[in-house]
Amino acid sequence: MITQKAKYALRALTFLARAEPGDPIQIPEIAEQQKIPKKFLEQIMLDLKRGGLVDSRRGKQGGYFLHRPAGEITYGEVLRLIDGPVAPLPCLSLTAYRRCEDCEGESDCEIRRVFARVADETRAVLLTTSLADAAKTEAPEPV
Repeated sequence: MITQKAKYALRALTFLARAEPGDPIQIPEIAEQQKIPKKFLEQIMLDLKRGGLVDSRRGKQGGYFLHRPAGEITYGEVLRLIDGPVAPLPCLSLTAYRRCEDCEGESDCEIRRVFARVADETRAVLLTTSLADAAKTEAPEPV
């Protein structure tokens, strides 16, 4: 499961993806439109800025906007920035690999084999779905 922080980050970014490129949106507007607590959103936006996903402009006409085009920012990138590795087991992580403490051997681990398929499919979706894809107003296809 993803954290509430990640859900809020994705909602805020998708909202920015629907805005005109480079057109700053202020936190109160994002918070109100997306029903995100303002103080929490402030922290999230700082994390997103540090992670290079958004930029900000100060002043009366200031606010936040996407650093790159929405089609270049994937769900996987956002989730990794906010929640860390997306793999269900540490031994399957591409960015934070760790051997499982209780594992005799990865090649013999039936749990790893099953969850490797889960991880591969999950990564395939997360790393190919962009904010632009999510910002489309069409209903999602059924799974």
